[in-house]
Amino acid sequence: MSMTLTFWGATGEVTGSCHLLEVNGKQLLLDCGMIQGGKQDEARNRLPFAFEPPAIVAVVLSHAHIDHSGRLPLLAKQGFKGPIYTHRATADLCAIMLRDAAMLQQRDAERQNVKLARKGLDPIEPLFTEEDVDRVLELFVPLEYGTDLQVMEGVNVRFRDAGHILGSALLELDIDDGKHRKKMVFSGDLGRAGMPILKDPEFVDRADLVLMESTYGNRLHRSWEDTLAELKAIFGRAISESRGNILIPAFSVGRAQELLYLFHLYAKDWDLSRWTVCLDSPMAIEATKVYIHHYPLMDEDFKRFVRMHPGNHPLMANVQFIQSTDESIALNDIHQGLIIIAGSGMCTGGRIRSHLEHNLWRSECDIIICGFQALGTPGRALVDGVEELTVNGKSLKVAATIHTVGGLSAHADQAELMRWYGHFVDNPPLVLVHGETESQEELLQCLQEDPNFRPQTMAAAKLGDCLDLAALPELRWLYQGKQAQ
Repeated sequence: MSMTLTFWGATGEVTGSCHLLEVNGKQLLLDCGMIQGGKQDEARNRLPFAFEPPAIVAVVLSHAHIDHSGRLPLLAKQGFKGPIYTHRATADLCAIMLRDAAMLQQRDAERQNVKLARKGLDPIEPLFTEEDVDRVLELFVPLEYGTDLQVMEGVNVRFRDAGHILGSALLELDIDDGKHRKKMVFSGDLGRAGMPILKDPEFVDRADLVLMESTYGNRLHRSWEDTLAELKAIFGRAISESRGNILIPAFSVGRAQELLYLFHLYAKDWDLSRWTVCLDSPMAIEATKVYIHHYPLMDEDFKRFVRMHPGNHPLMANVQFIQSTDESIALNDIHQGLIIIAGSGMCTGGRIRSHLEHNLWRSECDIIICGFQALGTPGRALVDGVEELTVNGKSLKVAATIHTVGGLSAHADQAELMRWYGHFVDNPPLVLVHGETESQEELLQCLQEDPNFRPQTMAAAKLGDCLDLAALPELRWLYQGKQAQ
């Protein structure tokens, strides 16, 4: 009899979520995400899995963001044929996001192959194709929040609302190897209380092990009131001084819809009628349609507005949807009066790159960074104050004003993470994932120093760490730091 948990992603970094649960020789994956960041991470995504994909019985997916779902097509391409259990809204969003990822993979492969051909080198294949996406989407099993389901012999799962993006779930797993029974709770990505559109993250009372994200384990976000005041000041200055365009790199799922809702709520207060708001992202537009379809999952304020104003949906008011490439290019001929929301959120690709090329070097422009920026990404470089940035092969002076608005983050901050963990009875053992090392170390120190939250035992997972769940509440590592080959 045995039950183990091995960490194969999002260890000491934020992206690439992938955790292998093994019960009596049968294997289950929690998430299968893509590593996002610099060029070196593209190569890491091509490394073989540290397990055999055909041996995986099932996957349980916490939410649709690519750093949690992005390698599912590759998993299926390499032989996985089991079910993928997830919330129904996540299944709908993955149909959009994974197809977009496949298109980007194809485009990147074509671009690299031109360079390889010039060097007389063999071409590369895209990581996965749209056909691989179609294949993996057939494996999705949509579920509701609160549903109890046996997903593998010895493992039952219950989905609860994580409040991060539409359909995001924290997972309660009841594990039984015939000799031991343990309950593990995996936070997925935790959202924040009081944010617009989504309901607050749910709390869980009991667990034998808590597996918790730590993206902002070393930071406190600005209050929601201060964040709104900050945004009002940015827009007010730009509008009153007739400055240049405002660019907002935004994740197509979650952040883009939140911004649209804010622009609807505060259009008058922020005097936005004098400017044009553009959502320049076909994927974000499609995701917005999914949000509209699943509006019963939203918070009460959002649902109340939809009921009271039929035909005037808050995610479709005061905004121009920019679909075609030609429409997007045409925006670059307009030098003032645009608020452009475009992907990607970390400025690694997508239409935001073209808008940066035409606006980053202009001192009258503003760029609002409103989401997590992984190490090695252009967005992180802007946050860290880089003076020059290479965009589309061109070195540009960073003359635009860069605003980092952390209060818009969809991730819980340090205090919110501690508050969520604090709802567990008896301070169960805690393992941190999905966070950079500095963030995790500070969060662990804060937990250790606060007697109200101090876990029985705690650690930050490293790549390849294997935990013996049967030994809980002791954190007994069968091996630590074993690197994937």
